[in-house]
Amino acid sequence: MDAPNQDINLNSPNKGLPGNMTDVPVNTPASGDGVGVLSEAETEELRSELAKVEDEIATLRQVLVAKEKHASDIKRKLGLTPFTELKQNLSKSWQDVQASNAYKKTQATLSTAGSKTSSAISSVGSALSKTLGEIKESPTFKSFEESVGNLKAKVIGNESNNKDGYHTPTASSPTTEEKLSQDNAPF
Repeated sequence: MDAPNQDINLNSPNKGLPGNMTDVPVNTPASGDGVGVLSEAETEELRSELAKVEDEIATLRQVLVAKEKHASDIKRKLGLTPFTELKQNLSKSWQDVQASNAYKKTQATLSTAGSKTSSAISSVGSALSKTLGEIKESPTFKSFEESVGNLKAKVIGNESNNKDGYHTPTASSPTTEEKLSQDNAPF
């Protein structure tokens, strides 16, 4: 897995570089920057401190996992499922949105637009009602209404004649024999 010329010294500035690149010089900060060549004792002290910090990080991760597990156990005992938490979060978010200035301005604008639209529709309705009233009073409509009334009277008059037993024969009316055969039908 390792290349034959790969430097595996973790303290090397050339770690992980292919063998042909190990000859490239690495710039190190000047000793005046506070970071320079460390003595063996300082290097060992820093390694020891790094190991302690990494151990603390691992411990903190373990504590965090334990705390998260404990919190989920408490939530389960309280009946708080992820779904109820999501519902509560959405409810809280919706309340936050409703409290925002942008929502209030939008709501006011839509309310104003709604009332203006309502009054416009009301005006159109009044105009239509007035126009239909004028049409109803026109001589043409009255003539049409009278014609429909006459036609209705003729149709109703024919129906009342049929109910009274007075029947005017037509081509589609059944004959007496057909009526008798229909009355004696097996069904």
